[in-house]
Amino acid sequence: MSDPVFLADASLSPCAHGFFTRLGGVSTGPYASLNCSMTSGDDPERLRENRRLVAAAIGVPPEHLLGLTQVHGDAVVTVRAPWAPGEGGRADAMVTDRPGLALGIITADCAPVLFADTRAGVVGAAHAGWRGAVAGVLERTVAAMAALGATPSLIRAVVGPCIGQASYEVGPEVRDALRSAPLVGQRAGADSFFAPGRDDRLQFDLAGYCVARLTKAGVGHATALGLDTRADETRFFSHRRRTLAGGGPIGHQISVIALPGTWRTPA
Repeated sequence: MSDPVFLADASLSPCAHGFFTRLGGVSTGPYASLNCSMTSGDDPERLRENRRLVAAAIGVPPEHLLGLTQVHGDAVVTVRAPWAPGEGGRADAMVTDRPGLALGIITADCAPVLFADTRAGVVGAAHAGWRGAVAGVLERTVAAMAALGATPSLIRAVVGPCIGQASYEVGPEVRDALRSAPLVGQRAGADSFFAPGRDDRLQFDLAGYCVARLTKAGVGHATALGLDTRADETRFFSHRRRTLAGGGPIGHQISVIALPGTWRTPA
């Protein structure tokens, strides 16, 4: 077993953070090797060890690596204290101003987005599939950070590895949803995130759409790593790749951010 492999972005420094790959864990078979999804069907002991390895890489105790029950919605949780594994709320984003609490988002093609306003000392993490992005999960994350004192123009947001446009074939209903969505909303603007596919199918640029919504929400720096999870089987789990191969078990990677420092129980 090697150490967990993760990708970082200098714009999020000095916050401890990483877009972790599937490499460097202890799981085997379809979960090999750094599977971090508690609901994946993987061996619970291996999952605990994988998450311990991730927590160690970020520099927090395992009990301070927090996760949610992700539901492809727009709900955001403000984190003030750690909770027990598996007891995170039904939501798709978290924000905190408490040092030493690591916010973890699970993905296997959807976009993980990490946020930081280091001047205010506020961070966030969001899970954005197309449904959550259309529903406004990214804007709600920015608003929740602002409620903790962040300034949107000083927030830096990075879209991590997700399914790329060349790999992401969708039906016209996705384009229709974007056309009617608030904030982006104009037909021409929505259509710019699609390229022609087979027959009536379209190729959707999820990462580009997330960056556009973040920019429209006033985020001062929004960018994407530009890595395609479906195309890179060595480094990433992919729900679409698994589906095209006929189904079966699958692992998920994790993306994490934490403010520097140590969390302490409030007096």
